[in-house]
Amino acid sequence: MKIYTKTGDTGKTSLLGGSRVAKYHLRIEAYGTVDELNSHIGMLRSYDLEESVRALLIEIQDHLFTLGAQLATEPGERKVKIPKLRDDQVTFLEKAIDVMDEVLPPMRNFVLPGGHLAVAQAHVARCVCRRAERIVLHLNDESDVPAPIPVYLNRLSDFLFVLSRKLGQDMQAEEIPWKPNKD
Repeated sequence: MKIYTKTGDTGKTSLLGGSRVAKYHLRIEAYGTVDELNSHIGMLRSYDLEESVRALLIEIQDHLFTLGAQLATEPGERKVKIPKLRDDQVTFLEKAIDVMDEVLPPMRNFVLPGGHLAVAQAHVARCVCRRAERIVLHLNDESDVPAPIPVYLNRLSDFLFVLSRKLGQDMQAEEIPWKPNKD
């Protein structure tokens, strides 16, 4: 199989189901941003992390491929067989958040992203996740987006924030609170 097909040279690409749309179509932007998020999570996974965290991130990457496939499928398409994102995958994130949150000090301020490269990468992934969520919500206003997708992205951004704090704690990185200038 060749990697290049030349079918996109005119600025169009195919959705799963066969219809062709502009490469800047909102649906393409949505699953492209999810793909970008998946790559950022892959970058995060490349750091020296506990095996349990690495396993969580691999599971999330799998979920994101499923989510992306659903976004890449034209609405109403029933012949294409792809996995579907499920509500229990949202619950998976919630449970992981709860486990990490149990060992973290309570939040009293917003925190500045950084302190360690892995912590900063988790924050970058969180920001890309929020962008993906915004694009998916915009797409949902114009077309059909399966219900678990926006919820999953919302919960994933929460997970990435809590993970950034947990990684900071594990790596003994200073968590710097944001203290607004009151001038």
